[in-house]
Parts: sequence; structure tokens; C-alpha cells
Amino acid sequence: MLTIQDINGAIMSQNWTNTQLTSMIDSVKYAKSRLLQETKWSLRVGDSVKFTSGKTGQTLTGRVEKIAIKYVTVRTNQGAWRVPANMLSKLDDLVAV
Repeated sequence: MLTIQDINGAIMSQNWTNTQLTSMIDSVKYAKSRLLQETKWSLRVGDSVKFTSGKTGQTLTGRVEKIAIKYVTVRTNQGAWRVPANMLSKLDDLVAV
């Protein structure tokens, strides 16, 4: 299996047509969309989750309050955060927040 470095190197070192590059971009967008949907479908209100803040760089934990189309509202000790679903990791049900 190829590593991500192998794939990146192949993309950057080859002479691709615009059609080929557009096809690759569409494939990546589709894969990201599927990953987002799978993450959202695995979450329920009240689930414990963690994420890393893009603003502070710290890892925060909290509970899911609301699941919207693109963002999930997570209640933490620092308040409520609107977080893209793909940034969330579900925690074990045994972890208290």
C-alpha cells in the first residue's frame, strides 16, 4: 500500500491534465464528505467528544449538544464551541466530562 508521502510525491512530480487533476480533486472532496457524514452519523446528543482548538491549540473535551449540517455544538468547561464534525473524536462512554 502506498503511503501518503508516495501519493503526494506522485501527484506533484507528474504532468497531469486539467481533467485528471479535477477528477482527483473531486475524489478527495467525495472522500472528505463521506468521512464527515460517517462521523456525524456516529454521534448522538450527549456523547463525550474531544477536539483540538484551532485558536489555542489545546485539546478540549465536552458533550455534544446539537448536530447541525456542518457543525456540531460541543459544551466544554470553557463554554460552547461550534466544531466541524470531522475534527471530533468520540470518547469512551466511561470518560467523564
